[in-house]
Amino acid sequence: MLVDTGGLLSVPKSGNVGVDGIAITRGGGQDALSAAVKEAHMAGLPAMIERQAAVAIEDAKTVIFVVDGQAGVTSADKDIANWLRKNHSNKKIILAVNKCESPTKGFQQAIEFWSLGFEPMGVSAISGTGTGDLLDAVCLGLESSKVEDVSSEDDTRVPSIAIIGKPNVGKSSILNALVGEERSIVSPVSGTTRDAIDSEVTGPDGQVYRLIDTAGIRRRTAVAAGGSKTEELSVNRAFRAIRRADVVALVIDAMACITEQDWKLSERIVKEGKGCVIVVNKWDTVPDKDHKSTVHYEQDVREKLRGLEWAPIVYTSAIDGKRVTKILDAAIEVEKERSRRLTTAILNQVVHEAMALNPPPRTRGGKKGRLYYCTQAAVRPPTFVFFVNEAQLFPDVYRRYMEKQLRSNVGYRGTPIRLLWRSKKKSDKDSKESSSKEALAETSV
Repeated sequence: MLVDTGGLLSVPKSGNVGVDGIAITRGGGQDALSAAVKEAHMAGLPAMIERQAAVAIEDAKTVIFVVDGQAGVTSADKDIANWLRKNHSNKKIILAVNKCESPTKGFQQAIEFWSLGFEPMGVSAISGTGTGDLLDAVCLGLESSKVEDVSSEDDTRVPSIAIIGKPNVGKSSILNALVGEERSIVSPVSGTTRDAIDSEVTGPDGQVYRLIDTAGIRRRTAVAAGGSKTEELSVNRAFRAIRRADVVALVIDAMACITEQDWKLSERIVKEGKGCVIVVNKWDTVPDKDHKSTVHYEQDVREKLRGLEWAPIVYTSAIDGKRVTKILDAAIEVEKERSRRLTTAILNQVVHEAMALNPPPRTRGGKKGRLYYCTQAAVRPPTFVFFVNEAQLFPDVYRRYMEKQLRSNVGYRGTPIRLLWRSKKKSDKDSKESSSKEALAETSV
């Protein structure tokens, strides 16, 4: 397992405690910080980043200490090297001197870092130079994990729950509350989460679930206007997280209510065929709540997110940890519904009763749709195939009616379902009659 950490602007030091237990050091000629870095310092981001890095180092067997070969040895590099020697001498430390792609200067750049007390390895992330030797050095001495034989794929499958939404709706706070530790950095600074962060948690049923915290997704026009390549990549990672998830928790700010961006995200969830739980976060900030507040709010959500009318709604306050566990409970139920398979007998009974209650409409020519049988072809999402005489005789209105009948009779709450309509192929009788007519025509000729 390879863990990437945020850049260290400071390192922990015993006897020299700064903000949040972190001693601040500066070096490398950075006399003046940019406005973005100042904002991050005001929000306490550097201290939080270093705490996360310290946790990663504690759990690691090998540490790759990356330095800038073109910038040379800085005071911050020396502080980090001394801290690693003092606090983590029992771990394997590999000094990777990056940006050494020059065939003439790369070797000289790497030699300069011998002063840090570790053997430097010149590498170039942009060209790949030296990365093979770096991988060999990392893997040397590591124990290979044993993989046990499994009887089926479902026994080892870990269901994934992606947490998505607009920026600053509380996605990272929800993840931390579910995991029980500060796995993701929480800050009022917009865009703190850049990559999709995976964490594992054990549900009340004993099953292990993978939680995926994603970057806040803004409107495409806003991302393009900002001109940030990093944000564009972060949004793409968030969309990929939706594709690899089983259930998506769509987080909405209770005070902001439903926006156009939330509606577009709901469309993406339905298109990808993922289960969904609508999470109304920051419910504690809604003033003058009473026993009817959730009823009125749910009516507004159902009206504006009609594509997710089947999704359960959970009201939470992640900052206080109130009702956050209900998100996991709802997601577990949704995942069970997505994986449920109906017998053909029960399915056909429900479908034929629905057709008897409301038969398909006739065409102007008097044609009427006929259903032969129905079967469930797949799960995740549940997919049903209807074998009929002619698929075009079943309009969209009737197909939606059949979907509602399935949901009202057999459930599937929290997951989209797929209905596929297949026309019956030409029968053998029709084929024989056609062959006889062709033979008769040849004889008469």
